[in-house]
Amino acid sequence: MAEWNHTPELPIAVSPLWQWPPKPFQVLKWYVDGWFFLTINMGILALAWVSYLWFSPTLEQALTWGVGWVVQVFLRNFVLISLIAGGLHLWFHTYRLQDNRMKYDPRPFPRKGRMFSFNAQVLDNMFWTLASGVTIWSAFEVVFWWLLANGYAPTTSFAQTPIWFVAFFFVIPIWESFYFYWIHRLLHTNLFYRFHALHHRNTDIGPWSGLSMHPVEHGFYFGTVIIHLILPTHPVHLIFHLMFYAILAVTTHTGFEGLWFRNAKRVNLGMFHHQIHHRYFEVNYGNLDVPWDKLFGSFHDGTDEGKVRMKARLAARNRR
Repeated sequence: MAEWNHTPELPIAVSPLWQWPPKPFQVLKWYVDGWFFLTINMGILALAWVSYLWFSPTLEQALTWGVGWVVQVFLRNFVLISLIAGGLHLWFHTYRLQDNRMKYDPRPFPRKGRMFSFNAQVLDNMFWTLASGVTIWSAFEVVFWWLLANGYAPTTSFAQTPIWFVAFFFVIPIWESFYFYWIHRLLHTNLFYRFHALHHRNTDIGPWSGLSMHPVEHGFYFGTVIIHLILPTHPVHLIFHLMFYAILAVTTHTGFEGLWFRNAKRVNLGMFHHQIHHRYFEVNYGNLDVPWDKLFGSFHDGTDEGKVRMKARLAARNRR
């Protein structure tokens, strides 16, 4: 069997934002491709605004704890992730509407086995995503709603700082890339891997796999919102930030490069860079917006040469 059923254009490229000398046109193209027109980032931004305007408390309501607004946040997140992960699972795996076109791993998905809760990969993934993931995501959100409302976290608005208000949406993916690499490396240490191992049951992945984590890992993962204790933000930034983490975990774990409809790729989805991590574990701990993996020698660019470098690095480590 071939190692991969499908690969994107190789070698995998990292963000040109960090390259020297500066390449402004490449940086502009990177952000246009990632944000504008029919993209996941723009879709999450739209969902964040809809959620803020119609499915969230006000800062006045969040001044005091109340069952009503706390449950509202939880139910909104529960329904949202169920529709997105469930819809993508139905498209790719239940009805197989594009068969294996653009699927990275050639092996069949999902799987069964005693390593999974309920002896089934999809049920395992759904349980940990909804019971732990949505609960901890919502807990972080309601706590930070309360902190913003009571002045314990700095706030701003478009009227106060219009440039910063817009810019912060673009800062979040960069911060996410910075933060995720370091917590992911921490989770791969001997101290914490026993928790992260639950996520790595998924050597081949599907939409429900992205947020299938141990509660301890969910605590690390959604702890990304600590930045809101330092930088002035608006509640819609908070909603977008947590949705970005949650929904991007789903879309990048579909196992497919994109959603293909009427002989054209309509939406970019899966991240081959992270699919390689699920195959080999000890490479590609971060993502492509901040090139930590390149700086620390753990980058696998998807090529045969990248695989050779990975094996040499692991062999050298094992000899120590």
